[in-house]
Amino acid sequence: MEGVTTRQITEAAHQRNTSAISYHFGSRQGLLRAVLARRGGPIDEERGRLLAGAGPHPTLDDLVRSLVVPYAALLDDPGGRAYLRIVAQLRGRFSAWRLESDASTTQHLAAILDRIEAIPDAPPAVRRERVLALIMLLTGMVAERARRIDDGTGAGLDHEAFVAELTAMAAAVVTA
Repeated sequence: MEGVTTRQITEAAHQRNTSAISYHFGSRQGLLRAVLARRGGPIDEERGRLLAGAGPHPTLDDLVRSLVVPYAALLDDPGGRAYLRIVAQLRGRFSAWRLESDASTTQHLAAILDRIEAIPDAPPAVRRERVLALIMLLTGMVAERARRIDDGTGAGLDHEAFVAELTAMAAAVVTA
């Protein structure tokens, strides 16, 4: 993400006007926010449905599955896989993201992460680190699977087994 130029973006979009990004999105950051919102909004809605389906007292597994299942569903679509790989490149900005994100497309994500962060019997700083580790694991593992699918090098586990294993690993990070 950081190494691509505005010119490369407009060329990849088959646009001749190199100021199109500025005109339509204000900046490269505006374009990135639009891309994230386009995919992130439907993911967040599905997370909300899964969370609601877990009842008033979801378990840690319910909370983590509500993060993993909608996110991993993007692996079925080439555009979804591109989105997953973009998000993985932004992992280092997660702390800032929780403050700067578009609340309309991350409402359920933020609520789930807050609930997960409250689970461990640990100091607040440790809980925040565990949530960050969960996000790093989730985004990294799903992006790597997207890369392997795109490269044709084999995804390893079938989709359901991958989701189950990732859910178990992510829950284990929280309760470490």
